[in-house]
Amino acid sequence: MHHFAYQGDELHCEGVSLQDIVRSVGTPSYVYSCATLKHHFGVFDGAFQGMPHLTCYSVKANASMAILGLFATMGGGADIVSGGELYRARQAGIPADRICYSGVGKTQAEIDYALREEILMFNIESAQELEAINSRAAVLDKKARIALRVNPDVDPKTHPYISTGLKKNKFGIDIEQALEAYARAAELKHIDVFGIDCHIGSQLTETAPFIEALKRLKVLIGRLEQAGIRIQCLDLGGGLGIPYHEEAPPHPSEYAQAIVQELGDLSCRLILEPGRVIVGNAGILLAQVLYTKKTESKEFIIVDAGMNDLIRPSLYGAYHEIRPVHRQQRESRVVDVVGPICESSDFLARERSLPAMQPGEALAVMSAGAYGFSMASNYNARTRAAEVLVDGNRFHVIRQRESWEDLIRGESIPDFIQGAARL
Repeated sequence: MHHFAYQGDELHCEGVSLQDIVRSVGTPSYVYSCATLKHHFGVFDGAFQGMPHLTCYSVKANASMAILGLFATMGGGADIVSGGELYRARQAGIPADRICYSGVGKTQAEIDYALREEILMFNIESAQELEAINSRAAVLDKKARIALRVNPDVDPKTHPYISTGLKKNKFGIDIEQALEAYARAAELKHIDVFGIDCHIGSQLTETAPFIEALKRLKVLIGRLEQAGIRIQCLDLGGGLGIPYHEEAPPHPSEYAQAIVQELGDLSCRLILEPGRVIVGNAGILLAQVLYTKKTESKEFIIVDAGMNDLIRPSLYGAYHEIRPVHRQQRESRVVDVVGPICESSDFLARERSLPAMQPGEALAVMSAGAYGFSMASNYNARTRAAEVLVDGNRFHVIRQRESWEDLIRGESIPDFIQGAARL
């Protein structure tokens, strides 16, 4: 569910007209519903009520400081994949002991930062990373809590670009090699073997792959216990999908029920890392129509938001519903909605039936709260969009639109080039 709906003919976010945001903030702009964010987090976290668990929101889905801060007030933690995400999470008020650090390419500086912050645990992705973290912990006189990210070779039945749990993927340690890796971890003086971690992919629309992975992890945990290695927490990652178009993913309560049932009497603290399922339908991208164009074979609506603002359609062929901010009875047209980027792949929708639009009118690209702004870029020297958080009848600009000056901040032209230019 979400709090974007028409009131009369005007599309609103909670009690705020999106047209008012267009007039006040401009476009392109991301708009998030505070009520939706709180509801989704509460429903997901509450589905595991009565079981020891920690909900670590996946920062990569949407790293807005305001959103991170909101989840911190609700008892949420953070799943991070970089030192920058650790910094954002800490600045937003998420306690270090609620932060798990995943990712295959942690640098020495990032490892040192996380050790100094004393995060909950590192999710180790390779044997060399394990040795590196032990070495840095020794230098800093720390002991690093770790889980090994185990690759269970489970097909998540999702887009291949967001599948992470197959043998051919770059993530994690093969489940057949995990016993040896855990034995090595147990030998290291500055490593505290704390848990086991698994993440098989994103935008999953059924529970079966999660349960299959969990079954394989339970077998591994049993073998580890026989070897004298006690696992205190089980990190099942994230990946639960949302309905963008015709998908019918399980409700968080159904997902939780299946997980808890399969866990049985396994005495581990559960760590969940939801991202998209919390923020995906809580945000939209506002764009303004610049021009309409008709060729012999196609009709186009050209808008001021492009693949630099929302890359999912271009990268994954992803579907996002598009709604007029102001609706009225008019003839529908089959159009491509495209942006201003100098690439043929710059589109937000293809072959989509939409009401005939006029320049100056606004469109809302729905379900854009996850992997929207967080994947945005400055390609074509485009400034990144503003971000707005709506709370009831009020809205707050939580990130200012970038300026052209921001585009060149930190750059310089060497003297020898400037001198040549004067000639």
